[in-house]
Amino acid sequence: MSRIAIVGAHGKVAQQLMRVLYDRGDDFVGLVRADEHAEDVYRLGGQGVLLDIERADTDAIAAAFEGCDAVVFTAGAGAGSGIERKRTVDYEGSVKSAEAAAKAGIRRFVQVSAWGVDAPLPEDTEPVWRAYVEAKRDADARLRESGLDWTILRPGGLTFDEGTGRVQLGESVPRGSIAREDVALLIAVCLDEPASIGRTWEAVSGDTPIEEAVRSLTAAP
Repeated sequence: MSRIAIVGAHGKVAQQLMRVLYDRGDDFVGLVRADEHAEDVYRLGGQGVLLDIERADTDAIAAAFEGCDAVVFTAGAGAGSGIERKRTVDYEGSVKSAEAAAKAGIRRFVQVSAWGVDAPLPEDTEPVWRAYVEAKRDADARLRESGLDWTILRPGGLTFDEGTGRVQLGESVPRGSIAREDVALLIAVCLDEPASIGRTWEAVSGDTPIEEAVRSLTAAP
């Protein structure tokens, strides 16, 4: 049994991940901003920790991670937020979480990013979307430099569809969508697969069972 810290535990992907972890017998700590959100974590079988990653320093975040084996960063400012919060949550929140993991002695770190964020943006890109893409891109770059045992997952458009347990996975895949439930399953599989360390993968719905997709990309040549 592992103990997983989830940053952004009130998010929809994180909620699905907690169900997956509970079903397979893992323990988890969910970092949330509000008391009622912590209740959601307890309801799903984990420990809720009230902590605002925008205001907390790395020492406070590291304390919340104490006793965990891995960190999953799923936090995001949300669709209704402005440019500034894309930076303070999606970028700075990730950077602080990675630094806190290192302080807490945790090497394993899985980050949920977004499809296509390394691609150049058109000049007429809407400012908030530009801020979001740049925050995710820069957070991924900093994580790669962190020295942690990282995996970066870049799902396509997230849906509330029922998961299929199947995926199209690779360093680059065509634009598409994917159920949040399948993203959660993919996170869990990567947590169990040491060969996924140091990999950046895009993911959309597909025909390949998730475990098989991960194995095929990590198999020795």
